[in-house]
Amino acid sequence: MTSYRVLKRFLQYRVCLLKFLRLGFEKAFSYNLGKEAGVTAEQVRKDFSIFGIKGSKRGGYDIRYLLSVIDGIFKSSGDRNVIVIGMGNIGQALANYQGFRENRIIIVAGFDLDPAKYTKKFAIPVYPQDKLEEIVKQHDIKTAIIAVPEIAGQEVCDKLVSLGIKGILNFSPVVLQVPDDVIVNYVNLRSELESLFFYT
Repeated sequence: MTSYRVLKRFLQYRVCLLKFLRLGFEKAFSYNLGKEAGVTAEQVRKDFSIFGIKGSKRGGYDIRYLLSVIDGIFKSSGDRNVIVIGMGNIGQALANYQGFRENRIIIVAGFDLDPAKYTKKFAIPVYPQDKLEEIVKQHDIKTAIIAVPEIAGQEVCDKLVSLGIKGILNFSPVVLQVPDDVIVNYVNLRSELESLFFYT
């Protein structure tokens, strides 16, 4: 199974390749892709070899070909639906972020306990949590974002797992207990800032 670190690097490669494409380049070399992504040329070639990606010393790699391979790795040839639980500041910021759509990630709905948010105009429709099962089934949701206070994080997680959610991006400051077949990625903004303060 491909490691998490390798997959994270491929996501970074895609960002760099899209930038090259916008600048008008058709080809990329391991050394300039590595420099842009913050890794060595050797690491780029090693990562590419995992998926049988080959280039040439003189010709480099065709950028559109690389992007198609990366899309295949992440199965991103079609729209990928996701929901957000918690429509506070973080939930609203995620709903408004246009970069998701560029990679065909579609936030189809948000959920919140505050009835006042059901009638407000957001970038996405917002529902009460008793609509969760209906929306998950309707849009075949397998991935969710949790952006609720710490006290509600595990309860929301348990509900999502019971509905068949297999991937969770967690902004709630709590370590979630999930079955082995559920993947959780954590985003703790406070911890990330504190680690920067330590080094600076």
